Amino acid sequence: MTSQLAALSNASGVAQYALPAGFGADLGKGIGAIALYAIVGLVLMLIGFYAIDWTTPGKLSELVRTGRPNAVIVTASGMVSMALIIVVAIFFSASDLTAGLITSVVYGLVGIIAQVLAVRTLEWVTKLDVRNTIEAEKFAPASVVVAAVHIALGLIVAVAIS
Repeated sequence: MTSQLAALSNASGVAQYALPAGFGADLGKGIGAIALYAIVGLVLMLIGFYAIDWTTPGKLSELVRTGRPNAVIVTASGMVSMALIIVVAIFFSASDLTAGLITSVVYGLVGIIAQVLAVRTLEWVTKLDVRNTIEAEKFAPASVVVAAVHIALGLIVAVAIS
């Protein structure tokens, strides 16, 4: 930070430091951008959660609330995979704030759709019985496979965005 400060000398020759011109305005813009990207990220996470909930057999949100361990594992991995996609979408968005917010939303939504389709396709191909797995009251090892699929495909989609 001291590299951005300008050294000044007062009458007694003691060095003093001053912030560069426009520092306050830049700081305010940065805080505003963080807030806006946080809102975009939150909205995309909510959309991602409901996309997973809507496309997964059974009512995931209800199963999580009732403490079904496999539903919790699958939901948590789905949220992590969505977060990976959203973080990369924000990171690779345009440098202009408005354009960056728009590209984050578009890349995020496309990423969420690609993630949901890819996970459901892989579950169909592998013939995993996701409904019985997530509804089970005891831990089922298949939930780890579903979780790994979520995270792996989230990484793939995230890299595709970049």
